[in-house]
Amino acid sequence: MPGFRYTAYDIDGREQRGVLESDSPRLARAQLREKGWFPLDVSQIEAANDADAGSIFSKRRAHLPQADLARVTRQLATLLGAGLTIEQTFNAVIEQAESEPERQLLAGIRGQVLEGQPLGAALGQFPSTFSALFRTLVTAGETSGRLPDVLERLADYVEEQQAMRQKLLVAMIYPIIVMIVCALVVTGLMVYVVPQVIGVFESTKQTLPLMTRALLGLSKFIQLTGVFWLIAGVLVFVGAKAALKRESILRRWHSWLLRAPLLGRMIRAKESAQLAATLSILVSSGVPVLTALNAGAGVLGNLPMREALQRATIAVREGSGLSRAIIAQQSHGKVMLFPPVMVHLIASGEASGRLAQTLEAAARQQQRDVETKTSAFAAIIEPAMIVVMGVIVLAIVLAVLLPIFELNQLVAR
Repeated sequence: MPGFRYTAYDIDGREQRGVLESDSPRLARAQLREKGWFPLDVSQIEAANDADAGSIFSKRRAHLPQADLARVTRQLATLLGAGLTIEQTFNAVIEQAESEPERQLLAGIRGQVLEGQPLGAALGQFPSTFSALFRTLVTAGETSGRLPDVLERLADYVEEQQAMRQKLLVAMIYPIIVMIVCALVVTGLMVYVVPQVIGVFESTKQTLPLMTRALLGLSKFIQLTGVFWLIAGVLVFVGAKAALKRESILRRWHSWLLRAPLLGRMIRAKESAQLAATLSILVSSGVPVLTALNAGAGVLGNLPMREALQRATIAVREGSGLSRAIIAQQSHGKVMLFPPVMVHLIASGEASGRLAQTLEAAARQQQRDVETKTSAFAAIIEPAMIVVMGVIVLAIVLAVLLPIFELNQLVAR
């Protein structure tokens, strides 16, 4: 039976929106009138794989922010756990949707499920919202009959990843703001303030100090070529973005990031935390280790680390233990790709038969490590930027004050 989205006014004149099932738009309007509502708009929900609309919708509009995805996943888990059928569950979640794109996406999934597709396959129509990890877990939950439990864990996972991203963002906001303010202040001083102040001394025909002349020359250079530098910066950014689409260049860039003194350790900790959390939730949900490793490689953004895990997956497929396979792929130049603590925890989990629990412990430990390293990075960057700005401003002030000191000495004589 097709579904219809409706907009109607109730007896009190309040606008009501939702979804209902009916054989035709006419019968859907009749159902609304039976409730005492005045139907304003009734339109049929298109299936997500419709040749004309669904493919465009799924690619351009079917996207949920992580916070909304966690909320919807939690709602699905709660309703399915309460014994509702999957059709009833989606009807309720669609009515609870907080935006039209969210309602469209959920309605598209519901249409696929009503056509007979498994939920995991229906989610595959919207890859920009539901990752391979998400779909793999849902399929595993359907196969094992533990879909509500798996969705609960998925909601926890999405919320934890969102919280970690927010912590990283908050830690980096202040250094970025300081950097932008530094650039704006220095540019304003060099372009507007310095030429006007030093121009006063030039009118006296006195010989300016070397530092003042150098600052004035730099100011004029910035004024004359500033636009070209801005254009060059934009071109470099666009060119770098295009170049990083080539796998060989992206691999070299990611390798350099891993070797960076403080940033490299932070990247390795972040990627390892995400990998451990992914493997933990997959293994505890009954997903085979090889399938879990393939999905785990998909969540690694750093190319050398992803390729190392893929090589480890091949070794596991050939009969090697997971910890030994990871140790064999640890070295990347002089950099250890995966933290030794995480590798030892995996080895302990394999030996004791508690791999899911040790992976969860590794994920928590790596997340704490990420927070510590991020705080340390921000603590170093913030005063460093302030010191650099102070030195630059001091040099500008001295260059301006030196002619004043010389003029005072001439007057005193």
